[in-house]
Amino acid sequence: MNLLAFSGSLRAGSFNTALLRAAQGLAPDGVSITLFSLRDLPFFDQDLEAEGDPAAVVAWKEAVRAADGLLIACPEYNGGVTGVLKNAVDWASRGKPAPLAGKRCCVVGASPGMTGTVRAQDALRLSLRRAGARAEPQGDVLVGQAHAKIEDGILTDERTIEALRRHLAEFVEILRG
Repeated sequence: MNLLAFSGSLRAGSFNTALLRAAQGLAPDGVSITLFSLRDLPFFDQDLEAEGDPAAVVAWKEAVRAADGLLIACPEYNGGVTGVLKNAVDWASRGKPAPLAGKRCCVVGASPGMTGTVRAQDALRLSLRRAGARAEPQGDVLVGQAHAKIEDGILTDERTIEALRRHLAEFVEILRG
């Protein structure tokens, strides 16, 4: 089983990208997690789309289509989903069929704030649902105070590691049906 993982943060020291790297090491047997960078995606533009999807968009849509499920690390900027992440959802919501149509997604997130990324995850789940995707499992991985749990790009907090492991295992069981 192949999960496609991507972060809504482009920052080299992103807490959310660190969560995805940790998830790679926590994946259940038989599951591979491939990281995909959203850095090269242009802003969604219907005029650009009408000319034909740019190469970065084609690669993005193909990766989403090929994945058995999506693992999304959702940062929270100013109480909402990042522009980078929303842009990726917008591109993957386009086409016949749209790459996100029917795709199952697992959402996690980390933030230096106390509440983790709860508001951004709620907004992301709404966008995913509107694009025809399903966010599962329903539980949340909301890593608050991430600066104290992720050190030098490595998730070190045992409770968070165990929560991420359980969340991934539950998602994989849902995918295996």
